[in-house]
Amino acid sequence: MDQESVEVGGTSVPKLGLGTWRLEGKDCYRAVSTALEVGYRHVDTAAAYGNERQVGRAIADADVDREEVFLTTKVLPVNATDYDSVREAARGSLDRLGVEYVDLLLLHWPNPLANHSGQLRALSDLREEGLIEHVGVSNYSRRRLRRAREVSPGPILTDQVEFHPFHPQRPLLRYCQDNDLLLTAYSPLAHGGVLRDRLLSDVGNRYGKSAAQVALRWATQHRNVAVIPKATSREHIEENFAVFDFSLTESELDRIARKSTLRRVVSWGRGRTGV
Repeated sequence: MDQESVEVGGTSVPKLGLGTWRLEGKDCYRAVSTALEVGYRHVDTAAAYGNERQVGRAIADADVDREEVFLTTKVLPVNATDYDSVREAARGSLDRLGVEYVDLLLLHWPNPLANHSGQLRALSDLREEGLIEHVGVSNYSRRRLRRAREVSPGPILTDQVEFHPFHPQRPLLRYCQDNDLLLTAYSPLAHGGVLRDRLLSDVGNRYGKSAAQVALRWATQHRNVAVIPKATSREHIEENFAVFDFSLTESELDRIARKSTLRRVVSWGRGRTGV
């Protein structure tokens, strides 16, 4: 099954990627390898995850050309305080991944103590040198994203943030849509919280889909949104991939979005404790 892509800023990004947060060692290698075999062409990692080597090896060993994989990594705030530190951190990630370039490099979190213009100038220069294809940020509010765009010498492709039915981020999404930016949704399954949601299950029954698949389709039907759910088993990797053969109605899209800080926090806690 072919998946859809998002067209932003003259760039095509697969709407579905594999997130690798909290994946380590052989589990990470197997998950990335399986995803690429299934048909994923978008993989997300970060220096903070400690798994760039495994991600890079899985991509190198796959029967897929490197150029076909949209590869994202991120630099840690502590390693991205100014122009020189961002460049050093980026080269470290390239070395660990074993690649000559990444498609997207993000500032992982805002760093209020950092030289913001220096950070973004470093990313822009890395792009000019061909070491990264695109520049992005992660966990930026709408205000911070607007400011980053004002001081960045080059275009910013995306803001990677938490985005799911219990945290729909309407103002930020609208800003991205109005300015031809990509919103990359991490934790699109609300740390597993969507699996217990009665509405998502009921909607899924209409289409022969699971609650998780409905949540992913809800996200990917929004303009300018890509999702990067984490999965380890082949079953879940394949299930997450099978979300482009049905479409939700406008009414369903509206009903599914239910902003809830309580449900977001509860899901976050359960996702970390396994409860």
